[in-house]
Amino acid sequence: MIYAMVPGSALVINLIINWELFKKYGFSIKGNDEKKWVHVRYNYFVLAACGYFLVDMTWGILYEHKEVQAFFPFIYFLTVLYFLFMLLTMLTWTRYIVAYLDRKGLRNDILLYGVWSMFTIGLVFLSLNPFHHLMFFYNEAHEYVGEKGKNITFFLQIAFYTVVSIYMLYVAHKSTGRQKIRYKTVAVTSVVLGISLTLQILFALHPSYALGLIFGICLVHSFVQSSEKKEKEIHDHIASTMAKDYEAIFYIDIESGEYLTFAKSEKYMTINATALEKDFFQEAYDSIDECVFPDDKEYAKVFYNKETMLRNLEGKRSFSFKYRVMVNEKPRFFLFTVMHDTSSKHLIFYEKDIDDELNAEKINKENQKKTITFGQIAESLASNYDAIYYVDIANSSYVNYMVSNIFGELEITKSGDDFFKESIENIPKIIHHQDRDAVCDFLNKDNLISLLDNQKDTTIDYRIIVNGKPRFTRMVVRKTSDSTHFIVGVEDVDAEVKKQMQQLRALKTEKELARRDELTGVKNKTAYKELEESAQGNIDHGMDYLNFGLVVCDTNNLKQINDTLGHAAGDEYIRASARLLCDIFVHSPVFRVGGDEFVVFLRGNDYTQRHELMNQLRSQVLENKKIGAGVILAAGMSEYKPESDCFVSDVFERADKEMYEDKQRLKA
Repeated sequence: MIYAMVPGSALVINLIINWELFKKYGFSIKGNDEKKWVHVRYNYFVLAACGYFLVDMTWGILYEHKEVQAFFPFIYFLTVLYFLFMLLTMLTWTRYIVAYLDRKGLRNDILLYGVWSMFTIGLVFLSLNPFHHLMFFYNEAHEYVGEKGKNITFFLQIAFYTVVSIYMLYVAHKSTGRQKIRYKTVAVTSVVLGISLTLQILFALHPSYALGLIFGICLVHSFVQSSEKKEKEIHDHIASTMAKDYEAIFYIDIESGEYLTFAKSEKYMTINATALEKDFFQEAYDSIDECVFPDDKEYAKVFYNKETMLRNLEGKRSFSFKYRVMVNEKPRFFLFTVMHDTSSKHLIFYEKDIDDELNAEKINKENQKKTITFGQIAESLASNYDAIYYVDIANSSYVNYMVSNIFGELEITKSGDDFFKESIENIPKIIHHQDRDAVCDFLNKDNLISLLDNQKDTTIDYRIIVNGKPRFTRMVVRKTSDSTHFIVGVEDVDAEVKKQMQQLRALKTEKELARRDELTGVKNKTAYKELEESAQGNIDHGMDYLNFGLVVCDTNNLKQINDTLGHAAGDEYIRASARLLCDIFVHSPVFRVGGDEFVVFLRGNDYTQRHELMNQLRSQVLENKKIGAGVILAAGMSEYKPESDCFVSDVFERADKEMYEDKQRLKA
């Protein structure tokens, strides 16, 4: 009975200290949550230990009455279970260690293969024992007698626990902080299990292994499980404190798209965003039409493709973007930040309302700039200007004003640190190529100082390019009365009549031009120009991480079809060309930019799979040519290269050149 008290007490202690783990993690898991799987593996070990304690306790009670013939079959059966659960504790303990280390490699594979091999050897010995007494037998007095097979399996287990202990001490040596202590605890537990097995060999009728097993479980509970629980509570407290600064934080499984939401403010809850927590990328994309300010929807949709998001993170710790979200039916700017977690298997996605911050920053800048006395500017104005730059002669910093009248009513639109440097950088972008050198020479600080030494002002006339057309502009430069600042006035000198005609013509053109091609149903040249300007704006603002490409296409044989079969057949040929492009480039807009010319703006998944899609297009064209039916399209493709491309037209020209080469090949 004294023997049975030891495993019985161990069983009670084991259930008390690990009951919370049983309830919280259980013995199965859905999905691929490796952290939770560690706890499940440990529960298997604890369960195996419970089985061992129960068997050892029952065996101890019955063995006290071994002279009772009716008990003997149960005693024998319990002895078999005794060895089986001993092997199970070794197997489940090793599997827990491998999961806890979370490392894939040769060492862990050796541990698993080794423990399964010994477990299998033990099962074979137990299976053969009734016939050859490899492990144990009972004499005529029903007394337990160990055999060589038992010692062999025990020695193998002791050797294995020794190897595991050494390996864990090596891992602990390479680790730091609390993790080092946890690894040492696992190593010490393995040592205790090995020592208790040694004592079990020497004293077969003493519950040595039960004592070692419960001692090891208590060590793990005190220094591993409790330490991790406390550390998790600290991390959760830190996370909840940080979450107060964000409208929402999402923890996303990259492979499956499943996610957890850690924070939602009351203001965020007014947004009609979905929260099914199954597929973050699809749900976020689907919620854009409901949540996002209309003008920003197309821009926002670019970011919620998993491949695009991961590509934007390459070589970076995080990346951010912002757009307007509808909150209480009003647009507010939100900042979105994406970063990897430490395992690189999850993404952390932050949403923060920055509208108040942006407005406060704007008001603060306006208040700072408006403290400048407008008297010095007003006294230097001789006529109306479209823009005025107030430039500090000493350090070249400037403020840009838009002029509403000459009596001092000015609106600040921009400021900078170096007027002359920025002007030189912008000249190639906006000045007519024939006037660039003259403007560069004029906008030299030393030149202006020299020119204004003996005269009131200095002037230069030049042409700027507006919407691809030259427009005459005049720049007048003066000094303030105290000679500390330049006043630079920029004036449009095109005749007022011409300006009004241009405005009316632009308005009429905007109303008349439809954005969809009547013949094919795809978008037309006007729509392409608008998209080109939008993409150019992104390039000008440094958004070079928004990858895109262009496919330029031209139909072959259209003139021959018109001449031989008539224009109706030619129109159908153009429509068939459009259908072919739309069928292949499903996720990208197709534009008809000329009679038989098309452009495809590659983005999202189409951009990612651009080479496969181009091969599909060319294969179809070659098949059509072979069988003599269907459209023949020459096509060329080019991608935006942020390191060298300054204009969308650079991308178009490369694609156009490749298209002409393809056209020649098709004709040949």
